[in-house]
Amino acid sequence: MTHFRSISFIFLVVATLTVFKSYGQVAVIRVQDAKTGDPVPYAHVCFESVNGGDQLHGLTNDDGEVNNMAKEKSVVAITFIGYETLFDTIMPGESKTLDFIPAIFNMNEVVVTAQYKPQRVDKSIYKVKVIGAKQIDDKAANNLSDLFSDELGIRINQDGALGSSMSIRGLSGENVKFLIDGIPVIGRLNGNIDLGQLNLSNVDHVEMIEGPMSVVYGSNALAGVVNIITKENKNTPVTATAETYLESVGTYNFSGSVAAKQKSHVFGLSGTRNFFSGYAEDGFRETPQALTWNPKRQYIVDGYYIYSIDNFKFKYSSQYFDELLENKGNVIAPHYARDSYFNTKRFNNSLDLSAQVGNERYFKLLAAYSIYERDKNTYFKNLHTLEKNLTDNDGDQDTTKFDAWNIRTEFNKSTTDSWYNYQFGLDLNLENGTGKKLDNEKQSIGDYAAYLSLKLDPVPTLTIQPGLRFIYNTKYNAPLVYSLNVKWNFMENTNIRASYSKGFRAPSLKELYLFFVDINHNVRGNPDLKAENSQNVVIALSYLNEHGKANFGMDIDLFYNNIKNIITIAQVEGDLYSYINIDNYASQGLQAELFYNLYPHFSWKIGFVETGRKNVLSDEDASIKKFYYSTDVNTSATYNFRKIKSSISVFYKYTGRLPQYYQTTDGYSEGYIDGYSTMDVTASKQLLKGNLKISGGVKNLFDVKELGISGSGSAVGSVHGGSGSSLVGYGRSYFIGLSWLFNKF
Repeated sequence: MTHFRSISFIFLVVATLTVFKSYGQVAVIRVQDAKTGDPVPYAHVCFESVNGGDQLHGLTNDDGEVNNMAKEKSVVAITFIGYETLFDTIMPGESKTLDFIPAIFNMNEVVVTAQYKPQRVDKSIYKVKVIGAKQIDDKAANNLSDLFSDELGIRINQDGALGSSMSIRGLSGENVKFLIDGIPVIGRLNGNIDLGQLNLSNVDHVEMIEGPMSVVYGSNALAGVVNIITKENKNTPVTATAETYLESVGTYNFSGSVAAKQKSHVFGLSGTRNFFSGYAEDGFRETPQALTWNPKRQYIVDGYYIYSIDNFKFKYSSQYFDELLENKGNVIAPHYARDSYFNTKRFNNSLDLSAQVGNERYFKLLAAYSIYERDKNTYFKNLHTLEKNLTDNDGDQDTTKFDAWNIRTEFNKSTTDSWYNYQFGLDLNLENGTGKKLDNEKQSIGDYAAYLSLKLDPVPTLTIQPGLRFIYNTKYNAPLVYSLNVKWNFMENTNIRASYSKGFRAPSLKELYLFFVDINHNVRGNPDLKAENSQNVVIALSYLNEHGKANFGMDIDLFYNNIKNIITIAQVEGDLYSYINIDNYASQGLQAELFYNLYPHFSWKIGFVETGRKNVLSDEDASIKKFYYSTDVNTSATYNFRKIKSSISVFYKYTGRLPQYYQTTDGYSEGYIDGYSTMDVTASKQLLKGNLKISGGVKNLFDVKELGISGSGSAVGSVHGGSGSSLVGYGRSYFIGLSWLFNKF
């Protein structure tokens, strides 16, 4: 009996301890990579009750685990760079393992440019190229010029004083619409936006559509749209970043940001200072004073406030940009110089309101006021005493100012289970310009449009989207602009997109009314210019497949652009240059890209584009009516060393020889700009649980600085002609960058 009582007592103690242990056991969520099964450390986890209320935040540990903090049935949202956002429901005390799907190829990236509502990029009827934050980091890109330098189908043009510009598939920057969070960027020099002024320090990703978007975005969108999407703090109560970037050519950049979220309110502020000391190799320097690449300093401040609740979002944002560019003149004996300083300022303010109205109806309002100002001051400077005085020559002192109002409102129906959806909106734009370089020192132009599109899905694999844009322009009789887009998923993992579009671009205020006459220039606008009209065709085939940890894909595009009355600058008499209409300009070509990923270690892509260009100046110019072709090739590869949290990337591009036409006494002759190759190599290492990242590498490995230009006479479309050289870069350089991230949950 005593023995039986002892056994019973021991059993009771063990059972009691087991019960207490089960009650004391902490419920955890384990987050693992869906492909490898490896834990995902330092992922952000947010808990929110299905009935609403305060959010609770956590961070997974080295084993990919976080305590279940749910106090009642809750929605859990998990985010981490390189993975799709994961949503699930969880009960209090429940332990669960969740598979985190890696975002490969950016195919599941959510895009907003030209969409009825935010949606996955692979579902868009437009072919949207997304360059995400990781790619921006891998390229060590500071601005849009750096980011696009190795992109296929894009040519970057450099000017040591005016900055950098781009062309897409043979169409120049005058026909590319640049947006920041949907707001048009104003302030073009020689028709182009300086890409070096579009900074990436506070950018989440960049969306680009190559091809005509005139129905949705109107003027300046014949070649495509580039939309820069800035960062928003969506989940973290407090987050802060600090970054620095140093380059051997004299670049010193610093930036920082802070953002906070309190229930439905989000605040964010960021600041950047970029500095470039100027550069000139011995072969470039004309005098001890002058530099080929002028020194510049930039200050950038961004701020925003967001209020969101349920299906309603309100956002106010403001951006301020200030750049000082120094153009140091040649030395005048014995010790004097004429130095010019160009100060560019942009100040943008915008309101963004979006709401879901009823069942799958969406309303969006975007209103913005933008200011652009460029001041020029020229001084006569004593290089010994450093005393300087303003000169009194015509054109040496100038202030040019533009301001623009933009109001864009949309209403659409976007229902996934309906065979038809629609979108209609208003796009109202008014631009004013003042300054000595404008005729009568003040001009304005208005462009007011209504647009409509239908999205038809007669069968699940086919989408057809016709669109119309009705335009009233205060200077020109605008035609009806229309488009037709088709997407057909004719095979599993394979689709084809096709589009036909009409386009319209009214001349800018500078092209119409510029009056720039000084000791070195005689450039005047042409109020008799005709508006540009275009026809564009694009056919794109896309294939994407997945086999285990391997992903591979292919894109093949055929494109044709034809612009009537394209505007260019030309020498019209003596030293007088003005803007003229060319009867016809066309570009056509083939672009192909291959992608391969072996997750999670290796990614690679290679592509080429063959672009033909043709100018027809008049019916008699039969000698230059044929297409002249150039070939571009690029490739890039990235290898990730997961165990040591490091990566290395290589970017290569060959930019082919570019044919040009030159006007001579006997008519026109062919010349060209030489082709060239560039390569960048970058490496990065994560430290302190991913909160600290150090990167470094070499840019322009082949040390390319300038290109030869052949031909004689005046180049069509340029105020410069004859044999000479074209700038590419300041040669090989080395850089190091450091970034720090702080999150408080």
